[in-house]
Amino acid sequence: MRLNGEISYMNEEEKENDRNLPSFSISGGFPAQRTHVVGYALTSKKIKSFLQPKLEGLARKKGILFVAIDPNRPLSDQGPFDIVLHKDYWKTHPEVTVLDPPDAIEHVHNRQSMLQDVSDLNLSDCNGKVGVPKQLVIINDPSSIPDAVIKAGLTLPLVAKPLVVDGSAKSHELSLAYDQFSLSKLDPPLVLQEFVNHGGVLFKVYIVGEAIKVVRRFSLPDVNKCEVLNNSGVFRFPRVSCAAASADDADLDPRVAELPPRPLLERLAKELRRRLGLRLFNIDIIRELGTRDRFYVIDINYFPGYGKMPEYEHIFTDFLLSLVQSKYKKRAVNNT
Repeated sequence: MRLNGEISYMNEEEKENDRNLPSFSISGGFPAQRTHVVGYALTSKKIKSFLQPKLEGLARKKGILFVAIDPNRPLSDQGPFDIVLHKDYWKTHPEVTVLDPPDAIEHVHNRQSMLQDVSDLNLSDCNGKVGVPKQLVIINDPSSIPDAVIKAGLTLPLVAKPLVVDGSAKSHELSLAYDQFSLSKLDPPLVLQEFVNHGGVLFKVYIVGEAIKVVRRFSLPDVNKCEVLNNSGVFRFPRVSCAAASADDADLDPRVAELPPRPLLERLAKELRRRLGLRLFNIDIIRELGTRDRFYVIDINYFPGYGKMPEYEHIFTDFLLSLVQSKYKKRAVNNT
């Protein structure tokens, strides 16, 4: 059964299998039918940006219903759900697909651990090289930062980022430190990364299951040696990668605008899905200025602003359907 339309992209065999699947009902007065129910426990900000009318409308046509999880009621009294977004639910309901495991999400909430999996990769056979900028973690005592930077051999200027990514606007704020003396003005805990000139453009790689979508975003401008010598202090920037800063239609130098090779992105996404245990995230990548195949991952974000991704409603609903259909097929195989 479906809501207001057929589920697309199904062959005749899949349609027959779908007709033979058991029905179930959900609370709230909905009729018993084979609707794919996705429960969500999201912040009000995420609901506004993600659950846009165009997504919910397309989802209904494909037989997907989004249902809010009430935090004031026991989860056992809600649902049943085929898929749950952002809730520790699978321990008592292992048959439900949870996106994604909380312990895996926690791994990318720390900028020290989130990039470790990238630094361990060897993708030299995929039309390019991927690494991470040289970085240093400072937990406390800002007065110790200048000596720690010298000891670590980091080269100025340095990008300072909050260590913890908690979804707040502050966790995405950046500072650029030009001289050793200003480093003690920073506010730990934080991560210091060597600044890599990259033409002022970053590539935001959205991952939705096995689907990959790449967009260009304006980033921090390049810094030359003269600027480093003549500037001092710490310059603070708001979040630089946002929908208003799209560079997809800008008149850019082709050497800067060229997207990373598709084979490289596919291999990187596959390895990170496996290592991180996540299916919903994005990777911020820059290309070192003056090179064509040298890339750096500077951030990984869980459940990013998919509403800013072109055609996100089609990509996301297809992803949800693939999860449900895969689960049903496995169940059918186990019952034979």
